Amino acid sequence: MSDVAKAELCRYLQEGRDAMVWKLAGLSDYDLRRPLTSTATNLLGLVKHLAGIEAQYFGAVFERPFPENHSWMATDASANADMWATPEESSVEIVALYKRVWAHADATISELPMDAAGQVPWWREASNPVSLTRILVHVTAETMRHVGHADIVRELIDGSVGHRDDNDNMAEGNPAWWRSYRETLETVARSFRD
Repeated sequence: MSDVAKAELCRYLQEGRDAMVWKLAGLSDYDLRRPLTSTATNLLGLVKHLAGIEAQYFGAVFERPFPENHSWMATDASANADMWATPEESSVEIVALYKRVWAHADATISELPMDAAGQVPWWREASNPVSLTRILVHVTAETMRHVGHADIVRELIDGSVGHRDDNDNMAEGNPAWWRSYRETLETVARSFRD
């Protein structure tokens, strides 16, 4: 894989990271932690989860363990321990951890060739070994998936939407237009009721 392709993959991963952190901007600790779906999806938990993902995939998988130990990253951690922030974990600390993990992941990506082989212990044997290329694509896709979750959670909190601070990537429309648009879709959906 060329250096240009590697740089493009890294750019997309960083855009996802930046978008995830941006989704937290300006919110209270309450709103950052609010479970807004039936499975308790919350913004700060998504960031914590992504920190763990990058620490594992760009660390242990390539025998370059992330130097910090966090109980919620352990294999014997309780279910979903990485999906929410405890009262002792501040939002500032979790975002700072995520950024430290970025630096560690970026060092792995920079120092290894894209065909470097790794082992993902939690994947089935037939899926191993893996290349750095595959892991970079996998983690970028996972990050963007969770950014999508964050988009919806943030919209539920305060109506904020968009891809990033300088480009919301939304159709132009004032609040009245959006209400009308939503009402149109609701009318169409109702026509399919039993």
